[in-house]
Amino acid sequence: MAELDLDLLAAELAELGTEATEAPRSAVEERVLAGFEEIQRWVAANGRMPRNAEGLDIFERLYAVRMDRIRSQPDLRAIVAPVDQDGVLDGRTAAGVDPAGLSADELAAELAGITDSASDLTALKHVRARAEIRAAEEIASRQPCLEFEIYQPLFKAVQEQLQTGLRSTTSFAATNNHVRKGDFFILGGQMVYIADMGEITPTSEGPNARLRAVFANGTESNMLMRSLQNALYKDEAGRRVTEADAGPLFAAAAEEGELASGTVYVLRSKSEHPEIAVNRELIHKIGVTGGDVQRRLTNAKLDATFLLADVEVVTTYTLYHINRTKLENLLHTFFAPGRLNITISDRFGNPVQPREWFQVPLFVIDEAIERIRDGSIVGYRYDPETVALVRHEA
Repeated sequence: MAELDLDLLAAELAELGTEATEAPRSAVEERVLAGFEEIQRWVAANGRMPRNAEGLDIFERLYAVRMDRIRSQPDLRAIVAPVDQDGVLDGRTAAGVDPAGLSADELAAELAGITDSASDLTALKHVRARAEIRAAEEIASRQPCLEFEIYQPLFKAVQEQLQTGLRSTTSFAATNNHVRKGDFFILGGQMVYIADMGEITPTSEGPNARLRAVFANGTESNMLMRSLQNALYKDEAGRRVTEADAGPLFAAAAEEGELASGTVYVLRSKSEHPEIAVNRELIHKIGVTGGDVQRRLTNAKLDATFLLADVEVVTTYTLYHINRTKLENLLHTFFAPGRLNITISDRFGNPVQPREWFQVPLFVIDEAIERIRDGSIVGYRYDPETVALVRHEA
C-alpha cells in the first residue's frame, strides 16, 4: 500500500468540508446579531418589549430604537430572523418613538452595527466588554415595586432629613465600598434603598451578594452587590447617604455668631379668624429664638407671621449648645404634614400664607422635643390623620 500524503489528504478533506460549512458571518452580521441578542436578554428579563419614552432607563430607550431599526430594514430582519425563537421581531413596537431625542454619542455607541454605513459597522468603536454590558443590563433591568407604598415613606423621610441636616451625602468613591441592608445611595440621580441582602459569598473580585434594591421612582432590582458598587464608582455623582444623626443639632461649643442656648417656643393665636377660632386648641406656632421670647412677640398683631393677632405663649423648651437654624428647619419639616393651610391679608391688603403654624396638639410637640433630645426623632414621622408620631416602616 502506497504511503499516504498527509498534506494532500488534509487539503482534500478541507475542500470537501467547505461545501458543507456555512459561509462565515461578516462583521456587519456579527454586530447586528450581538445587538439583537442583547435585546432578547432584556425582553426575557423584563417580560415586555423595550420602549423609548421620556424618563425611562437609557438602556431600554436604546434597545427600543435598535429594535425599530432592525424591524424597518429587510436586510437586518433577514440576519436576525433565524435566531428569533421567541418572536421578538413580531412583538409590539414602541409608540411615539423619536430617535432624534437621543444624543449623537449615545446612538453612535449603542447603535453601531445597524446603520447603513459599513465602515461604521466594522470600526467597532465604543464596544463595551461583555462583563460591563452584563453589569449595566443588571442595573437597568428593574421591575415595578409592588410594595412601594411600604418604602415610599422611607424615601420621603430621608429626603427631609437631608434638607434639615440630619443626613448628608458623601462621594461613594471617597468612602469605603461596603453595602449593607438598610443603606441608602444615589445612583444616576435616583435614590436607592437596600431593602434586603442575601448571603455574602467570596469571589475573585471580592465579597458578593444578591440585593433587593428599591429605587425612589417605584422600581426595584435584584442586582448583585458588585454590580451596584461598580456602578456607583463609575457614576461621578454616585453618593452614599449618611446615617441619620441628631448630633449636628447639638454642637460641642457655640458656633460663631450664635448664643450657647436656644429656646423653642409654642404659641397659640387669639385671632378671631373662623378657621382658627374653631381649632384654637389644636393650632400652634412653633419657632426657635436665641433671645427673649416675649420681646420676639412685640407688636404681633401687626405682623402677618403671627396672623395679625395677639398670641399667648403656651410653653417653651430650652436646649443648650444648639444649632438653632437646623433645629427650626427640623421642626418645620417634621411637622410639615400638619402645616396650617390658610391665607390672610397683611396690613396693606396683600395675601400672605404663614408657614410656621401647624395643626399639632401640644402633647405631640412635647414628644417630638424629647425625641430630638435623645436622638430618636430620626425613626419617626408625624401622621396628621392619627395626630401622633409613628415609626417609619421598613
